[in-house]
Amino acid sequence: MVSKVRVGVIDSGCSALQGARLDGARRFWLEQGMLCEGELQADALGHGSAVLARLLSQVDDVSVSIAQVFDSRGATSVLQVSAALLWLVEQGVDVINLSLGLTQDRPVLRQACAQAQAAGVLLCASSPARGGPVYPASYPGVVRITGDARCANGQWSWLNTAQAEFGAAVGEQGGPAGASLACAALSGQMCSWLQAHRGASHEQLLGYLRDNATFVGPERRGVEHV
Repeated sequence: MVSKVRVGVIDSGCSALQGARLDGARRFWLEQGMLCEGELQADALGHGSAVLARLLSQVDDVSVSIAQVFDSRGATSVLQVSAALLWLVEQGVDVINLSLGLTQDRPVLRQACAQAQAAGVLLCASSPARGGPVYPASYPGVVRITGDARCANGQWSWLNTAQAEFGAAVGEQGGPAGASLACAALSGQMCSWLQAHRGASHEQLLGYLRDNATFVGPERRGVEHV
């Protein structure tokens, strides 16, 4: 029997209904500057719930572990994200979705990403379409994903720009949108492909994404055909 692909999500948690299908969950927070961990709490932001829903909409059967790092204000730290990464590696996940971006490059986060990659985990992180670098998306080997308004559900683009390697649908009209949801969508599509191609390498997966992208290159706005 082929085992399920295992995906980890680092975010603000999940809904009660989603929580019923988790295979692992842990909360990481800071208390007086000290890193603490314990049981998952309700998703006060709703961001993690939206991210997980989007990811699961792209893959039929996957094992999910959640690492909760955001508080009710939407704030987190490199210590929390780094601890979450290492915990998910211990859970044996294949893919980690990070629909988040920290503005500063910190050695502890860089090292945690490197350890996850050394363990064979594929890291997928959101990156804004414009602006300065964010982390962990800007670390070597991390798949950088942003929103691409050209993409419909189930589509992706191969951008190959300084901002991101791939783009995906930004979200449903009238609902949550942006690079976070695009990252979750493509993470789900990656899990679906890996589920059908167990034993495939990361390079084979990325090659498939490049070869089957609906759009190639960034969207060129304001250009008219004459």
